Amino acid sequence: MLRGSAAVAGAAALGGPFQGLVAGPANALGAPAFRNLRATPDLRDGAVRLYLPEGFSYRSFHDTESPVVLDDGTKLPGRHDGMAAFEGPDGHVTLVRNHEVNNPGPAFGPLGDWTYDAMAAGGCTVVNVTHDGHVLSAWTGINGTMMNCSGGPMPWGAWITCEETINGPDVGPDFTGVPNTSLTKPHGYVFEVPTSGRASGEPITAAGRFAHEAVALDPVDGYLYLTEDNFGFASGFYRYQPKRHPLETGHIDNDGTLQMLAVRGMPNVHLEATQRQRVTYQVEWVDIEDPDPTFPYTPGETAPTTNNEAIAYVGNQGRAQGAANFSRLEGAIHDNGIIYFTSTQGGGPAEESDGPIGNGYGNGFGQVWAYHCRSTTLELIYQSPGRSVLDLPDNITVSTRGTLVVCEDNDQDNYLRGLNRGGQLWDIALNRVESARTGKPRYDDEFAGSTFSPDGRTLYVNIQARDGLSFAIWGPWHQHGV
Repeated sequence: MLRGSAAVAGAAALGGPFQGLVAGPANALGAPAFRNLRATPDLRDGAVRLYLPEGFSYRSFHDTESPVVLDDGTKLPGRHDGMAAFEGPDGHVTLVRNHEVNNPGPAFGPLGDWTYDAMAAGGCTVVNVTHDGHVLSAWTGINGTMMNCSGGPMPWGAWITCEETINGPDVGPDFTGVPNTSLTKPHGYVFEVPTSGRASGEPITAAGRFAHEAVALDPVDGYLYLTEDNFGFASGFYRYQPKRHPLETGHIDNDGTLQMLAVRGMPNVHLEATQRQRVTYQVEWVDIEDPDPTFPYTPGETAPTTNNEAIAYVGNQGRAQGAANFSRLEGAIHDNGIIYFTSTQGGGPAEESDGPIGNGYGNGFGQVWAYHCRSTTLELIYQSPGRSVLDLPDNITVSTRGTLVVCEDNDQDNYLRGLNRGGQLWDIALNRVESARTGKPRYDDEFAGSTFSPDGRTLYVNIQARDGLSFAIWGPWHQHGV
């Protein structure tokens, strides 16, 4: 049932946490023998929901298999997804957590200035929690958004949440076939959510209307780097240049410029395809002239613009200027001048079109890329050789030691994986959640929202499913290479 660790295939040498990264068998790199994961009881109730290394403990919280009501009366939705941890009151931790709820429906929680669209059912909740997973307080931070997938933490104490959709009354039904006629506003934006109080409910429209996944801020240039998970189509890697440096203003302004990554001298290069080891590309950026499109419609009637037309509109502007094709860009994190991001289905044979492709754009099992902000170069640092090694990487975070923690999102066993500066990939946790209602395994529910407490002691992570739940995990991280 459990799989051993595997060496990196297709890794590359680069600066920052992965300096000296090389491909090769684990034993050739001096890797310690694989330390088996073992069944570990949940300190909440004694049930085994995770397999962890020896010496680790965890406690789950906000398990929506049973109703959970927050302090402001919010009935907590499921679909727990992207998340970030911040310093909280009295030495505790504040989490801001996405809920990736799609389709029109009444907004969860109380309505107010923080509500963007009263007929959209996604949003974020804010949770004050101890290092060992005891909830102290929780409330709705923003609601009335849709498909809040991932996002990114900002150094002034805010979370940027991303809508992974372009639904709206001006767009026809998405992949679910559900009409968008009851929505009151267009979607597909990013929003800033504070760690105390509630959001303004105003989107940063200049950062684009597309299937946003995650963001990462480079504090030197003040640019916001954005990933796109356009499932059936080629995806892009973007950057948003605010008019004013956000570390000076304490927020992301709505007056900037959106650009899309292209590889110099290689227009529309298929980066979703298998890449050679240590490949590095020189990057240039092309401007997106119309980042915030709206489409004609008649209220109450299905819009004539199809979802496929609308969801590729922004990316097509970049590709017309030679922007690169990626497969399903998901998690992103900044560390030491480098933006690390995942390509969920990257690493297989090249696609023959820009989409749509029914089983997802990309034919591989995942890639991890690094964009070097100062040198403006793009480097492949990891490419999965098969699903038994790394299967569809999604959200990522980085530890205080510089180790990436990668969440898997596939249809079989889902792991948290560690990828370290020596070039090894290994197992950190295995999902063994079972339904309390039916007793059936939920091993194919994805991990999401991995984030360390500011002091690095606790890893918080979610299980993203209709019945979502969150975990606090702690133990001797240094002994496990994290």
